[in-house]
Amino acid sequence: MKFWQVDSFTNSVFKGNPACVYVVDEVLSDFVMQNIAAEMNVSETSFVKEVDKNRFHIRWFTPGSEVDLCGHATLAAAHILFSEGFSTENEIFFDSKSGPLSAKRSGSDIYLDFPAQPAKEEPVDALTASIVGFNPDFVGDSVRDRLVLFPTEESVVGFKPDFLAISQLSKEGFLITAQSDDPRYDYIYRGFFPKLKVNEDPVTGSANTVLAPFWASRLGKSDLKAFQASTRTGELSLSLAGDRVQIGGQAVTSFTGTFLGI
Repeated sequence: MKFWQVDSFTNSVFKGNPACVYVVDEVLSDFVMQNIAAEMNVSETSFVKEVDKNRFHIRWFTPGSEVDLCGHATLAAAHILFSEGFSTENEIFFDSKSGPLSAKRSGSDIYLDFPAQPAKEEPVDALTASIVGFNPDFVGDSVRDRLVLFPTEESVVGFKPDFLAISQLSKEGFLITAQSDDPRYDYIYRGFFPKLKVNEDPVTGSANTVLAPFWASRLGKSDLKAFQASTRTGELSLSLAGDRVQIGGQAVTSFTGTFLGI
């Protein structure tokens, strides 16, 4: 089977978040997909199968488990479907475990349409306070993630994660964020997913289904720019519309190959 590796939320190789994309003719077993994802050993591998004209079924696997929603691997899949001629339209549609999704290209950007997943404020618990080393002004839980507001951009960039402690939280993901000092961005963030065998994700698109509603409410604006302060870095454009979030970014194919294992 042919596969592509794509760097998402960037226009340069070696930046953004790498994802592998398989466009399959036949449905693969969960066992095979999970083992392929472990073999590829990037944060997400997406498996895409055409179900109708311009409509595809998509699933996402980390090296350790399947997830219900992934932004950068969806962007990577859309990039391949557009650039490799699987779709000649400007918008494609996905069926997923998180419901219907879409991807629309606009110039060099691709915009994903995802469900918003706002975080509900929760009391600051001892474990979270211990992980971050201070008493946060805001801690909230979404369906999958815990969100913590940090006081400054510098504190987000300088945070030293204890992955073992983070893995003891009840949620899959741990997101930290602060308002950006850079006028090009509204907020910065980092994302940690040790339960999924992804200690720090380079660029987490789906995190913005949590972050965009939080910052839109806090800043009083629906169009936002975000920067993920990982080693590889990533840039995203966000637009909140009701219960949906438009997540925009670029992607570049880094390499392609053929999987010979089955």
